[in-house]
Amino acid sequence: MINAALYSSASDDWATPQSLFDQLSAEFGGFLLDVCATKINAKCEHYFTRDIDGLSRPWAKRNWMNPPYGRTISGWIQKADAEARQGNLTVALLPARTDTRWFQDYIYRYYEARFLRGRLKFNGSDMPAPFPSVIVVFSPVPSFRFHQ
Repeated sequence: MINAALYSSASDDWATPQSLFDQLSAEFGGFLLDVCATKINAKCEHYFTRDIDGLSRPWAKRNWMNPPYGRTISGWIQKADAEARQGNLTVALLPARTDTRWFQDYIYRYYEARFLRGRLKFNGSDMPAPFPSVIVVFSPVPSFRFHQ
């Protein structure tokens, strides 16, 4: 069965594949806060939802971020950058939209970007995403590296 929301703008929420989250959580010493979640898809014990606005609250020392992929994504990118400048680490799963202003202004030349091979199959979907994905490490010590 095809999830029509994958191929439309009907949804901007894409639930993180558990195995990818587990791998990154182990690598970075465990995330303390999921900054963009719902009760159903939260990856950490502590999380922010649409009702508990993560853009207006301070984040933890080690954060997981899989933001809505719609028009609000640039606000989340800016917040992750600001949090990194305050000493907090955020690892983000993002669409690999290298032509966007948010990618050019906040990621390119500043943070580590790991481009994922192939297309992710997000939780709750029968089909892979119609776009490539990237893991961005918003580190307190910015480093410009691209990985495949």
